[in-house]
Amino acid sequence: MPRPITVVAALSAQEMTGFLPEPLLADFRALAGKFVHLDPTRMSVAEFHAALAAANPEVLVTCWRTPPLPSTLPPALRYVCHLAGSIKHLVKRDQIAAGLVVTNWGGSISRIVAECALLHVLSCLRGATHWTLAMHRAGAWKDGGTESASLFGRRVGLHGFGQVAREFIRLLQPFGCPIAVYAPDVDAAVEARYGLKRAPSLEALFADNDVIVELAPLIPATTGIVTEKLLRLIRPGGVFVNVGRGAVVDEAALARVAQEGRINLGLDVFTTEPLPAGSGLRGLANVSLTPHLGGPTTDRQRDAGEFGLANLRAYAEGRPVQAVITLAVYDAST
Repeated sequence: MPRPITVVAALSAQEMTGFLPEPLLADFRALAGKFVHLDPTRMSVAEFHAALAAANPEVLVTCWRTPPLPSTLPPALRYVCHLAGSIKHLVKRDQIAAGLVVTNWGGSISRIVAECALLHVLSCLRGATHWTLAMHRAGAWKDGGTESASLFGRRVGLHGFGQVAREFIRLLQPFGCPIAVYAPDVDAAVEARYGLKRAPSLEALFADNDVIVELAPLIPATTGIVTEKLLRLIRPGGVFVNVGRGAVVDEAALARVAQEGRINLGLDVFTTEPLPAGSGLRGLANVSLTPHLGGPTTDRQRDAGEFGLANLRAYAEGRPVQAVITLAVYDAST
């Protein structure tokens, strides 16, 4: 049986509705001996820290709008159940080293981000941005020389092999795409399990595939790793999609290559967000843009809430929680 625990949910009203719609919220409340909601958007950081100290919870539920935790944590706090992904803005490394248990949404929204990647790939191959602009603004229509491309049988290269990449491979199965991956954790066993091939280098990945999907985490070793040289290895008519992290790519170089119109790009993430109005990536018919909508979509935020609920129940029952942010995970995370 779950033991009673004091839970503080430090979520905005919108996050409560999106991530914990009923009956999820009722289930969270039922697991807690005491449940307190603090809306961090209605108070200063100092006020939030004071309210958190006064509540002195054992469990803190957090999300995008939760401010960084104070250096000195409430004495009863043992577990931070983060309903979103990145936690470096929220929790300090030394707090985890001191024993604070932290989890995030794990793989609960990976399929949704993978779906966004597929959207951009298909949009690029079919020239959707070009035709949307041309048909709306210029009354355009295809002619005898119009070309388009299908994903079926296309060679796809993935840079990075985390949970989103693995979900993306599942989505690609009906298309019969040969898949290559460049990532440090891909070995012969992974090749056999997922039916893919390791690219011998990042250069080979970009040069040998029709579609490149950028999914590497943003860490010091990957910041700016996708250079203009790599982008120019993509063959004419090829596709580059980024639903991972914007700063993995040299964005100035990306804009230069995009403006030439030689390849097609699908971008959901950027080095500076919101994307500046004057960005060289805007207004290009060969570039598909979305404003960091990869995931979770509004209707699927509940997936992360359900994952958090399962973790909270496991914690209350003394069972292991999932998607724990260890020091190694913290250091390798964006």
